[in-house]
Amino acid sequence: MTDQSLPADIAALSFEDALAELERIVRQLEEGKAKLDDAIRHYERGTLLKRHCELKLREAQAKVDRITIAADGSVGVEPARLD
Repeated sequence: MTDQSLPADIAALSFEDALAELERIVRQLEEGKAKLDDAIRHYERGTLLKRHCELKLREAQAKVDRITIAADGSVGVEPARLD
């Protein structure tokens, strides 16, 4: 499950690397020292990084969902409880 609309450099990042870059961007934006054009560029990249992280989390969720077999033999999926 990949998002074709993500730039290749972001799509290639691991969850941990994307999250680290996103956290760095958030800190820079919170400082408020960037020029407007740079802040907008950072915000746009941060949005893409956030989307990538969300996709990675959904992929992980799908991998840990539990496959169940009912008494009648039918197969189903029970969402993992990660809370």
